[in-house]
Amino acid sequence: MTQDSRFDYLQSARRTIELESAAVSALLQRLDQSFVKACELILACQGRLIVTGMGKSGHIGRKIAATLASTGTPAFFVHPAEAGHGDMGMVTRDDMVLALSNSGSTTEILTLLPLLKRMAIPLLSMSGNLASPLARASDVALDLSVAQEACPLDLAPTSSTTASLVMGDALAIALLEARGFTAEDFAFSHPSGALGRKLLLKTGDIMHSGERLPCVKPELPLKNALVEMTAKGLGITCVVDPADRLLGVFTDGDLRRAIDQNLDVNQLRIDQVMNRTPTTIASESLAAQALGLMEERKITALVVVDEAEHAVGVIHMHDILRAGVV
Repeated sequence: MTQDSRFDYLQSARRTIELESAAVSALLQRLDQSFVKACELILACQGRLIVTGMGKSGHIGRKIAATLASTGTPAFFVHPAEAGHGDMGMVTRDDMVLALSNSGSTTEILTLLPLLKRMAIPLLSMSGNLASPLARASDVALDLSVAQEACPLDLAPTSSTTASLVMGDALAIALLEARGFTAEDFAFSHPSGALGRKLLLKTGDIMHSGERLPCVKPELPLKNALVEMTAKGLGITCVVDPADRLLGVFTDGDLRRAIDQNLDVNQLRIDQVMNRTPTTIASESLAAQALGLMEERKITALVVVDEAEHAVGVIHMHDILRAGVV
């Protein structure tokens, strides 16, 4: 095989994208009540959606299963060849199957059909041939036929796999919306990712509380309050009444401003220089909201309060960054 140095790579890429775009656009014309019935069957399923497919269809099936699972539809992929050698044990009578096959006659999938029928498991298929054995055996068959593969030999699955992927996304998003799936629901499926931390982590999860909370009474001399600030290392101290209700805060910035005004820090009480209108946040608020407040107010720490305005904690910007919220 020789390489032609004059080969037009860009023209080849444009042709591929145009053909695959046309295959996706053609799906719009074929969306009908079959898609609606497919969604209704999946929503009615009491178990999991088992996705299966061989070869390239199998790779696309894995991605579809992953997208469904992360958007509120319990799903996983089972390799059809492995299913015939024991993995059918993963499938229960409460489940349903989504089978992908461009030809609709993949031997490994057809072998499973009598078993699925015996178990009375609903079968949804995506294929390029509605007259195929797979499509005819399905409770719902979605037409994913394409006019032409992007492969110039019309052999390698390209346009057909793109169409399958897009149809899988269409199913997942339609089901997501029908279920009323929320951003918080999504976060529970992604607890280890940055998005999960952003949507799940509360200020109360990472705030400094108890003995780590810098806290002083209003009559305390400022110099003693500075000792508390230094000991706790957060650049802030809460000023509270005898019932621990927040009266104000004093920060490193307030100290600099006091020095700039030539105030005698050895003679002042903390309540004479504290900020009486501090920015606060609730412990049930998201850490991401706390970060937004800090950025908006150009501060590095917030006092966390309960419903009765008791100071229950302090959250510092460094805590949020360490938690990986951003």
